[in-house]
Amino acid sequence: MNKGKDRWLEEQKAVRATQLAFDVSKEVQQVLKRAALDQDLNPPDMIRKILGLSYNKTPIRPRLTVSLRSEDFTLLAQKYGIDPEDTLAIREKAAEELIAFAQSLLD
Repeated sequence: MNKGKDRWLEEQKAVRATQLAFDVSKEVQQVLKRAALDQDLNPPDMIRKILGLSYNKTPIRPRLTVSLRSEDFTLLAQKYGIDPEDTLAIREKAAEELIAFAQSLLD
């Protein structure tokens, strides 16, 4: 089979997957998230590992995400003294701030 057809079959399988949400205590969520971080996994992969299911051994793309509205960009632009339209510069400054925060906790 060719790569395109293989990929299409994999995507069809993914469409049939059912997402489950587990209502567990805050403490259980924190423990699972910490365990995932300690093992360089994302929380869904940690859950799959615990349940004995297949999972990605390494994160595909480890990253932090946040959703920003246009007014958030405006506030951050003012904070950093940047043009509100320069979202790349805002993103870079925000990343620097996150790194500085994390570093302050490590020191």
